[in-house]
Amino acid sequence: MIDTNAPSTSMQQLPSSLEDAIVQAQAATKSALGAGYTKLSVEIFFPELKIMPIAQQFCEAFTEWGDGVKLFFTDAGTAAWAKKNWPDSQFQFRSIDVAGSRQTTAAIEHVSTDDKLYIIVSPTAVEVGAVEQLCNQAGDVPVILLVPRLEDVSIVGIGYAGRALRERFLSTIEPCYFLRPIEDQTALTRFYPTPWQVWLEKDGTWQVIAEELLKPDSEKIDNLVAASLGTGQKKRSVFAELQSFLSALGR
Repeated sequence: MIDTNAPSTSMQQLPSSLEDAIVQAQAATKSALGAGYTKLSVEIFFPELKIMPIAQQFCEAFTEWGDGVKLFFTDAGTAAWAKKNWPDSQFQFRSIDVAGSRQTTAAIEHVSTDDKLYIIVSPTAVEVGAVEQLCNQAGDVPVILLVPRLEDVSIVGIGYAGRALRERFLSTIEPCYFLRPIEDQTALTRFYPTPWQVWLEKDGTWQVIAEELLKPDSEKIDNLVAASLGTGQKKRSVFAELQSFLSALGR
């Protein structure tokens, strides 16, 4: 663990709005791509998140790659809607068909030697097989998972099956941008190339209270927050209601 008493080495700040978060995500993603990562995730956690406006703004960072960029959506209807409503885009619009046996073959059919980048928009655990197949077939073409929801244990399973999936595939994805408010005064972030950061609001100012090389779990975050607050103060729970922080970011 990085010394929590030392000042943060990152100049990154918490975003003041969802739009600012997307700009940060674009910069972090480009930095990770420049460092050679080819499987990336961008995760932004907000209640009632509307993915299509986020996807459209995020993908603007890659317009210079033109039709070398393929955007994958979870169904053909969403892909057609995006193509119609993004009329100035040169991107290619595709869907990951998860109906029956198509789940394991659709990804292969969409891979081409002319491709420069794949962005999969908000894939869920239902599509995890197709997403893994696409990543395997992509070769050196980078794949970005934009706001993925892949770890629904009711679908991917627990025990050996779930563990195997995480070790084989999910663990190979680099989280280049991660923003999760935990409660009204706590947040967990990762802005590549900085480590994981635990933030705490004190006296109206957000501060990094700890940096971790590995993603901290809820118990670790609880302990870090309690240590920062001091032994005489009440420990906050990471499962508390998201209130003022979310409201500020949602404006």
